[in-house]
Amino acid sequence: MRQASEGGKGAPHRPVLLEETLRCLLPERGGLFVDCTLGLGGHAEAILERSAETRVIGVDRDREALRLANERLAGFGSRFKSFHGDFREIRSVLREAGERTANGVLADLGVSSLQFDTAARGFSFRFDAPLDMRMNAGEDEETAAELLARLSEEEIARVIFEYGEERKSRRIARRIVGRRDEGRPVSTTRELAELVERAVGHRKGTKGIHPATRTFQALRIATNRELENLDEFLETAIDLLQPQGRLVVISFHSLEDRIVKHTLRRLSGKCECDPRAPLCSCGAQRKIEILTKRPLTPTEVEIYENPRARSAKLRACAKLDESSVD
Repeated sequence: MRQASEGGKGAPHRPVLLEETLRCLLPERGGLFVDCTLGLGGHAEAILERSAETRVIGVDRDREALRLANERLAGFGSRFKSFHGDFREIRSVLREAGERTANGVLADLGVSSLQFDTAARGFSFRFDAPLDMRMNAGEDEETAAELLARLSEEEIARVIFEYGEERKSRRIARRIVGRRDEGRPVSTTRELAELVERAVGHRKGTKGIHPATRTFQALRIATNRELENLDEFLETAIDLLQPQGRLVVISFHSLEDRIVKHTLRRLSGKCECDPRAPLCSCGAQRKIEILTKRPLTPTEVEIYENPRARSAKLRACAKLDESSVD
């Protein structure tokens, strides 16, 4: 979740894994870079500062984040353009901007601190607010509360287990549906947090981690369809890179990182099929060189300064020249 990347209004936090991102993207080369998850513009600002020959297109689902990023980056003039949209719409965004390819693409996945720290957005159990959780507030079809009102008990349990890796997902789902059947559907962050706390209880070895953390994470992912077509986005982004162009992806959840890891491996030519299968069916092709054999993670200093960065993982690749492709 991208909530580690920026802080609130007035004093944006240092973007997570900033130096590692710049080292992988190489913006000092100049050219066009696409920040698919612009947030408050911290990464984009650093990219633009590296070279006067660098341009950035920023994309974000959150109109308020776009407004603040535009204010922050106004001094770069025509070198910066912003678009309202989903990171998965990178091809249409480039087309609208009159561009065909990019020298680098950055995707910092998840929730920004602007969203997480704004009580009314309903992302955090630190505040009592409507259970909303939409990144594109007021424009997407369904809030988290509406999702819980629609799904069956089995579907709620599956969401919480798969996206939150919560072992007591069935117990939580049973209580959510029980309230709903009584005519008291869960509609606020406090109601959900208290319900989960009663269902889960205190866990040994989880000091400082609220029992509802996994459930809130799962609902956020489901509400915003964060894992949907992530692998297709990665392939599209690589197709849009110029030869030797760089893709950097920062993830905050094991499911996101797993998708990124296996997609990049497959596009580096390594078959992801069951080794017992007689033929390859995963579509492995050698299009990229993986630059991070293991994901880059924050230093102890960065985690101390910004605890929300602790789960961040960065993976990067470079697109091969056609002459280098087997």
